[in-house]
Amino acid sequence: MSEVPAIIDGGFKLFESHAILIYLACTNPGVADHWYPVDIFKRTKIHSILDWHHSNLRRGATGLVYNTILAPLYGLPSNPRAADEAKKILPKSLSILEDFWLQGPGQFLLGNSEPSIADISLVCEIMQLEFLSEKDYRRILSPYKKVLQWIKDTKNATAPYFDEIHMTLFNAQKGIREQMVTQSVSIPEGGSKSELYSEM
Repeated sequence: MSEVPAIIDGGFKLFESHAILIYLACTNPGVADHWYPVDIFKRTKIHSILDWHHSNLRRGATGLVYNTILAPLYGLPSNPRAADEAKKILPKSLSILEDFWLQGPGQFLLGNSEPSIADISLVCEIMQLEFLSEKDYRRILSPYKKVLQWIKDTKNATAPYFDEIHMTLFNAQKGIREQMVTQSVSIPEGGSKSELYSEM
């Protein structure tokens, strides 16, 4: 189906990030239990986060970055309606992440003291906001103190692999931000970037 991400393990082919994370956690004996617990109650809680992620945080973050930054910069078709929808979904998703999923005594999702595959998936989703200008990035995320700390904790818990995996993003970030300064990146249906985030 020409989908990414995807893996081939022997003759087994698989795409979709959550499915890949689950497969890797289940087929590698050395993976610690906290990533994808054997306990069915803990495991289904992780699945509830992953399902929520697809319909909420992903729609907000990806919809915003693609339709307001990447598509205009690279001459790709953008969807103004999707951009407007993402503008509303993203802050709501970050609020739910802050006030619900990060409740509890631990520093990771579900109040756990160690990260799971859900932490990896959701933090990676938020990382694409690095493509926004530094000013807009701070404006969007600064109200969510627990989210910011959780991102740091997840990075530290997965070091040095986190930075290694995101090296392509970090390398692209500077170039994209420079293009945003030198090119006129219009926001769908008029307006400026400041107007885009004024409701957040």
